[in-house]
Formats: sequence, C-alpha cells, structure tokens
Amino acid sequence: MCLIAFAIDAHAACPLLIAANRDEFLDRPTAGLHRWTLSSGADVVAGRDLRDGGTWLGVSPNGRVAMLTNVRDGQPGTGQRSRGELVTRWLAGDVDGHGLQASIDPSAYGGFNLVVGDFHQGFWAWLGNRDPKSPHQVPLARHAQLHTQRLGAGIYGLSNATLNTPWPKTQRLTQALRSSLEDAAHAPSQRPSGSAPWWHRLQHALLDNLPASDADLPNTGVAPALEHALSSPFVRMPERGYGTRSSLLVRALAHSHQPARWQVNLDEWTHAHAAAKVQAQHRSETLLW
Repeated sequence: MCLIAFAIDAHAACPLLIAANRDEFLDRPTAGLHRWTLSSGADVVAGRDLRDGGTWLGVSPNGRVAMLTNVRDGQPGTGQRSRGELVTRWLAGDVDGHGLQASIDPSAYGGFNLVVGDFHQGFWAWLGNRDPKSPHQVPLARHAQLHTQRLGAGIYGLSNATLNTPWPKTQRLTQALRSSLEDAAHAPSQRPSGSAPWWHRLQHALLDNLPASDADLPNTGVAPALEHALSSPFVRMPERGYGTRSSLLVRALAHSHQPARWQVNLDEWTHAHAAAKVQAQHRSETLLW
C-alpha cells in the first residue's frame, strides 16, 4: 500500500474513514478484498499477498485495523521478512500495542510505516523502522530502531516517507478526505452509488494520475524520472510492470440494530492495467462492530 488518507474519531457520526491506493508490481500474485482466516484462526477482511501470505490493509470482526506502506529509498532489496506479516500479526488480536512493539525486530524488514488501531479500545498508533527525520536513509542493521507514535483524533496522510510527510499526492488525497468527511458522516449507511458526493470525490482523488511538478518532487534516492512517475496518487507504469493495483474505501457509521453499534463498509476496486486503459473490478464487504 503506497498512499493512505485516514480519519480517526474526527467526526462523531463517522469515527473511521479511509481512502487508500496500493501500488505494486503487476505480476505479483494477489487476491482482492475478501474474508479469510489467519493461521492463528482469526478471521480478517483484506486483500492478500499470495506470494508471502500477508496483506497491506485489513480489518478484523473484533474491531482491529492495520495499514502498511513501504518507505522508498534508492537501494535494491528488501528485508529478511515480509512486511505484510506485520499487518496480520496485529489483526490476529493476540497482542496489545506494547506486545506488538516488543515483537518487531526493525532490522528484519525493509522500510515500513505501520498504522494499527483497536476501534473499541480507542487505541491508534504509528510504528516505523526509519527515522522520521530522515526516512529515506537506510540504517545499518545494528543501528535499526523502531519508532512509535500514539495517534489521537484527527486526519492523517501517509505515503512512502513517514506519517504526514507533505508530498503533493498525500496532501491531495488527505484534502479530499477532509472535504468528504461531513458528507460521508451524514450519508445513508447503505452502500452508496458512485453519484454520492463524498463517494465520487474520494474515487476521483484515488484515480488522480496527475504527477507533481518537478519543483515539488521529493528526493528519496531514486532517479528523477521515476520520482516523477511515482508522484501521482494513481500510478501507471506498464513499461515497468508497475502501478496502482487496487483502491479501497472504508467507512464506519452508526448501526441502528443492537448489539452491533457500528456498520463498516469496505469497497475495493482492483485495477487491470491493459495497454490502452485501466479497467477496474469492484468488491465489497460489510462488518458489524
């Protein structure tokens, strides 16, 4: 997952709203959004990386949420372990925040940002293995550290640097989420059509393929031409076999029937990067928390 905007407890009627794009190599085997069971026996709703078995963004029936992005740098290779297992480790539900932190060896993974939440406990945190002051500098293994930050109510943006780094594409999506929150909070709880204002606004923001200006490009250690191609919210690089593979919207609204208090709708569009145009397949799931 390479671009996420999310609102936690920023509106009483909509305590969770997420808009996210996952960028990945087009030939990496992947299953779209669905319900599946972890090796621990815990159920999750998420897409699935069929190569390493983890995921990049998911929720559990008991109210846990986890979101992952990589940190970009100019050095090839990844860590010894798959970053996607960090998401499923939290969704399994058998560790709290302190336990999760204690279980992570920061030197075992490529650069990552991990946002975890327990909706019912009101616990949200960011964890990463890159220094927020210089996220694109890869530390020696013996100097790797895990950095953490508790998250309060608010609206956040995350891409391939660190939390709230003001990259143009992150700011665009975060602003779209901010301007959609009021509409999303008061729209009916049933799944809307594409004509709903908040729904249309976030879909448009996720499909935005306008690159940033050269003056606004970050310096992450990759070539300027690649930096330019990666600077749009929706990435399309078929010549490199890479692009935005899926887009996801998650919304929690009050549920009128007890004992569940909240209804959580997840809508994912998986994108097939054909030569002439991008085609999308829609999947949806609903949870009651």
